[in-house]
Amino acid sequence: MSQPAKLQLGENSYELPVFTGSENEPAIDISKLRDLSGYVTLDTGYKNTGATKSGITFLDGELGILRYRGYPIEQLAEQSDFMEVSYLLLHGELPTKEQYDNFCSTITRHTLVHEDMKKIFDAYPTNSHPMGILIALVSSLSSFYPQSLDPNRSADKKLLTIHRLLAKMPTMVGMVMKKAVGHPLNYHKNNLGYV
Repeated sequence: MSQPAKLQLGENSYELPVFTGSENEPAIDISKLRDLSGYVTLDTGYKNTGATKSGITFLDGELGILRYRGYPIEQLAEQSDFMEVSYLLLHGELPTKEQYDNFCSTITRHTLVHEDMKKIFDAYPTNSHPMGILIALVSSLSSFYPQSLDPNRSADKKLLTIHRLLAKMPTMVGMVMKKAVGHPLNYHKNNLGYV
């Protein structure tokens, strides 16, 4: 961390931490400004506000730059599929062929949802908003996997929770969309591509 920024407000002076972002951009941490001074900041349109520190995403809207883990979005969109980008976001690098195959296999193994989720799903009227149903189904996953709520679980267990969510999301979306358009429910096809 470099020298702090100094802010003078009337008779009072405040020191705010300065740090360097993932793309070497300098930043002032104003998260404690209100507690220290009672002042808030105004940044209309959030043109100069970073919402969080991120080692994953870099965004500069004025220059039209969007990078994930250092890769330009244009490169990822043209050369990578959804599963490769998912792996990149989780692990910080694009997968090798073996890593990709193992990752896809793991996701495929977890695509099925518990049969009791169908009971929850069936309780929703046909004219329910699809997003409302999907939100409820995603929330209900914690009831089927209560260990996923343990903040002290191992990194492997946390990764398993992420894999389950990635795997089950297209299944649940398929369920919801079939209900929305009135098709019979067949959600056990896990041999299809992710998207």
